[in-house]
Amino acid sequence: MDELSVGAAEVRSLADLASLLRRLRQRQARVAGADRVSYRALAKLAGWSHAIVGGYLSGTSLAPADRFDVLIRLLGATPAEQRALATARDQVEELRRGGAPPPQVQGVVPRQLPADVAGFTGRNGELAELDALAATPPNKRTAVVISSVAGTAGVGKTALVVHWAHRWRGRFPDGQVYVDLRGYDPAAPLAAQDALAGLLEALGVTGADLPSGIDERAARWRSETADRQLLIVLDNAASVEQVRPLLPGTPSCHVLVTSRDSLAGLVVRHGARRLDLDLLPETDAYELLAGLIGARVDAEPDAARLLVQRCARLPLALRVAAELAVARADTPLAELVAELGDEHLFGDGGDPRADVRAVFSWSVRHLPPAAARVFGLLGLHPHTDFEAHAVAALSGFDVATARSTVELLARQHLVQARGGGRYGMHDLLRAYARGLLGEDEAALGRLFDHYLATAATAMDTLHPAEAFRRPRIARPATPSPDLTDPGTARRWLDSELACLTAVARHSPSHAVRLSGTLYRYLAGGHYDVGLALHGYALAAAVASGDDAGAAGALNSLGFIQARLGRHDEAAEHLQRARVLFHRAGDAIGEARALSNLGHVEATRDRLRVALGYQEEALEVFRRAGDALATGRGLTSIGNLEQRLGRFDSAAEHIGAALGILRGAGDREAEGFALYNLGVVETRRGRLDSAAAYHQAALVAFREVGNRAGEAWVLDGQGALELRLGWPGKAAARYRAALELFQELGYRDGVPWALNGLGEAARADGRAAEALDHHTGAIAAAGGSDLRDQQARAHTGLGLAHRDLGDRERAREHLAAALSTYDEFELPEAGEVRAHLAAL
Repeated sequence: MDELSVGAAEVRSLADLASLLRRLRQRQARVAGADRVSYRALAKLAGWSHAIVGGYLSGTSLAPADRFDVLIRLLGATPAEQRALATARDQVEELRRGGAPPPQVQGVVPRQLPADVAGFTGRNGELAELDALAATPPNKRTAVVISSVAGTAGVGKTALVVHWAHRWRGRFPDGQVYVDLRGYDPAAPLAAQDALAGLLEALGVTGADLPSGIDERAARWRSETADRQLLIVLDNAASVEQVRPLLPGTPSCHVLVTSRDSLAGLVVRHGARRLDLDLLPETDAYELLAGLIGARVDAEPDAARLLVQRCARLPLALRVAAELAVARADTPLAELVAELGDEHLFGDGGDPRADVRAVFSWSVRHLPPAAARVFGLLGLHPHTDFEAHAVAALSGFDVATARSTVELLARQHLVQARGGGRYGMHDLLRAYARGLLGEDEAALGRLFDHYLATAATAMDTLHPAEAFRRPRIARPATPSPDLTDPGTARRWLDSELACLTAVARHSPSHAVRLSGTLYRYLAGGHYDVGLALHGYALAAAVASGDDAGAAGALNSLGFIQARLGRHDEAAEHLQRARVLFHRAGDAIGEARALSNLGHVEATRDRLRVALGYQEEALEVFRRAGDALATGRGLTSIGNLEQRLGRFDSAAEHIGAALGILRGAGDREAEGFALYNLGVVETRRGRLDSAAAYHQAALVAFREVGNRAGEAWVLDGQGALELRLGWPGKAAARYRAALELFQELGYRDGVPWALNGLGEAARADGRAAEALDHHTGAIAAAGGSDLRDQQARAHTGLGLAHRDLGDRERAREHLAAALSTYDEFELPEAGEVRAHLAAL
């Protein structure tokens, strides 16, 4: 391997250092293969996001010293190169401390700012104050800059911040992230934990990489933002407590917060600079009105100034009033203002919020009656955005009429178009709209029934064989979208998931049925939402004394917790579900809870306990004549038997399952049976038939869109290709499986794929690389009960150390593996014992 020349004279900037790293990467690609050092592969190996790796290699950002050491080792730097590169990195850091200009960004970075405000006017003093806070270069700061913009509703806080952010975005080459915290949403503000999920996803942290707890997410957020030049906009905050976990810890970031509250704690404890946004100065308000209405303002200046006063100098009210003036172009401004004056008779005249309500009233009074009614109904919607079918359900209109009505409201600035056929409302307008009609139970009932029934239709399209298990949902009286295509059905569920969760929170009677309807969809990777929605269902069922509903919610919660690696919590919920199903007289439900308990115990490597649960459940399914559950149960039993080394019996059980599931028409369950047969055949050495089963399973999973199943098949194909003597192909399969497991958040699958990568690397003569993968597998399995995968990793570490000539460490790891395999009476013990004897 040619040594890389790294000299002080050669490295004069961050760009020079990045060039060296890219040359190192190119060299390693020739040695280890390009896929080994792709940005995605490096991100997975290091545990960082794809964007961060891209930033280090493109020269966008400088890696902290500890990360830099990890990166150059992954890029194959020799010990001499590592020392030289570390010195070069320190030199670049010193140069940057001296005020070097920020590098030009390359690669993909988050660009989440909303569109700039059309016709933004005034606020020059406030813009200058924000400019002054941002003027200090990031490398000259000692703490993160936080600007807190406070003011009454409708005063233009978001408009000011977004406008300023667009002016300054070029100073933040690592991107701009934006989150609406919905601080004054009538339903509930956005939880800090959920806000962190969105922020982390913007930086590429998804799936299994996304921590579950708020403290862990906040820590990961601070790690991901460290030394990145990011502009972070936290809009519409309710309280300091909501904002505090979202703050980065590095002075390279700049944070803008808007709130109706003064957020005094943010100033006192975090050094934020508060900017109190008052009403628009009269001159600026007049200028804004002139820009929106045109020459009529200068033609009737007195009427225009009175209109400014009637709108309380609030930009939101001015825009609403201006739109009405434009729509009535032939009416003199003086006449319009006189009409608005009549509305003010119903307010107190001194409260800006009362004044702006008068403007809204004036605007709504000039709408067609049907549009005015729709505006009032939209204030009842439990979430912040909606589309035309939801408007049709609320109003009882057909979809075309609903769509044209909401488009009319958007032209009047009473709702906002948000792209993709979706609309939303400013929270001040929403609060006003809610007061127009009061609670309309019939309209809300139609809306909630629409969401529930459409969700049921989508699930029937995606999982038709399980329709009999889901709650029976009546067809709604209002129109629904066509969801006969699986792709369209899945996209509808994805886009409406937040609305479905809001319905479950708002309506206990719908929560239980939504939980039962969406069980399979939420279990496919929407874990955070699943925990919330099933939690609402559980609370609703307990409050109403519905044992069956509570049992179903507990069963769903237990399944998701098991997927998240929370096995103790999962077992507790499933045991409670079992008791409640029994109390409700639901034998099938009780057996389903037993089967899920079997899966949890299998994950804990208590295979014989798991087998007992599965056999008990299977007996119930058979007696009840539930073919689908019987087929799934036989597959689960066969999988346990293959792990115990009983391959013939495993093949017999899974083969019987396959015949039953094909008859039941459940392609997803058929896919799992095919995959498990492939695993059995691989372990029996029947590699041709194993390949055929795996390929058929892959087709089935891709048909129904089950990506977790696809990941398991890729893992199984990796094992098969390793047995065939193709370590390079095996590694590609394992990498693809790893990426899917991580993307989906399927934590228990990650150690399997990492161990596979380690075995493929050792088979290809790369023992040092194998050490990295097996060490990662132990770390990934450390927080779970995956003792068999920990033992598998120790086996791989032992064999890799043996190949590298370190027999002492080889014995230590093999002995650790043997101890676990003996403890759980697993068949791998014999092979490990033979390796130890050979040493």
